[in-house]
This record gives sequence, structure tokens and C-alpha cells, in this order.
Amino acid sequence: MSNKKTIFENLETISFKKAWDYQEQLFQHIQDVKSGKETHKKQYLLFCEHPHVYTLGKSGSEENLLISEKFREEKQIEYFHINRGGDITYHGPGQLVGYPIIDLEEFDMGIKSYIYHLEEVLIETLKEYGLTASRLEGAIGVWLDVDNPEARKICAIGVKTSRFVTMHGFAFNINTNLDYFGYINPCGFTDKGVTSLEKELGQKMSFEEVSAKVKKNFAKVFGMEFVND
Repeated sequence: MSNKKTIFENLETISFKKAWDYQEQLFQHIQDVKSGKETHKKQYLLFCEHPHVYTLGKSGSEENLLISEKFREEKQIEYFHINRGGDITYHGPGQLVGYPIIDLEEFDMGIKSYIYHLEEVLIETLKEYGLTASRLEGAIGVWLDVDNPEARKICAIGVKTSRFVTMHGFAFNINTNLDYFGYINPCGFTDKGVTSLEKELGQKMSFEEVSAKVKKNFAKVFGMEFVND
């Protein structure tokens, strides 16, 4: 019988490194359960915001960071090479970052299906705000206006999986300062735009309200049952 019982934690504002270390701890716990070293397995869904940070995935190019180390330090932007897929992306205030640490075998899905489901969570959320979002061929994430030159990404996705256990996740621009995307080629793209819910709707959004809708749609799309530890 599959186990979709999921512990939800709102880490609020947390440094990228601290959240990464915590993910690794939960990731290892699920791996240990799968190998028989531990019992009492749960799935995890973490929500948070990060201070300004750029992260470069294992297949990314340093050339997609367009600013000098000095300028980055002046702007107080951290920078990490990390073990997810994908290229460079930005995290910062006003952006909902979600980290599902789950065993895909318990959800009866492979990696491609997992990415599809992640995208679907955000597509469903945006629909509640009157926005039609979709997927862009060859570009993981959630996009608006994919059929014309004004295609723009509103949610980036980058994950790591090992033995069907996931970590890292998505970054959904709610009230994000989009200027920080101007210092990189987001996800390696030089010809695509980036947007936020605030920009699309013309007003600052309730971060808590939007986050609650995303959480609700995780339960709907993944069939998660949120539980206390």
C-alpha cells in the first residue's frame, strides 16, 4: 500500500545553505528507510523564502552569471553550485520556494511524471488567478504565452532524484523583484522573459494566500495527505 502521508513545514525565510542541509537530512532519512536502516517513513513538503541567492545546477554554465563577484557581493547575493539538474536560477524575497522530499515509488510515478505533476500544481494555482499557464517544449517549468514571442517563465523547476527519492523543487515568482533575473541568463535562456504573479495581475499579492493555494493543489495533484509528525 502506498504511503502518501506528507509532513508539511513552512520554514519561512531561511538561508539557502541551511535549507539545503535540512533537505539533505530528510533525503537521507528516506533513503535509510528504503534500505532498511530505519523505519517510520514519511514524505515531506517544505515551503520557504530565501534571501538573494543564485544557484547553478550541475549541467549549468558559469557564463550565465552576468555579474562580477565584486558586484554580487555589493548586492549581498549568495552563489552556490548545487546538485540539482538545470542551469542557473535566482531565489529571493517574494518568491515561494518549494522542496518536496518524497519517494516517487510511493506515488507510483517516474521522474518525467513527477516533473509533469509539479508543473500541474502551479498551472492549477495560476488558473485560480485567471491566468492560463502551460508547459514549453524543451524547457521545464511553468510559462505564460508560450505560443508567442512574449513567452515568460513564472515558475522554475530543478530537481535531484536518487533511487526515486527527490529533493530541490520549484521557485514560484509571487512578489519577486525581477531585476535580479537581469544579472543572469535564467535557466540558460537568453531569449525568454521572466515574470511574477504581481507583475501579471498589477498588484502585490498575499504571499500567505498564494502559498496556501499551492499547498492545496499539492494535495489535489499528488494525492498527498498532510499529517503531523
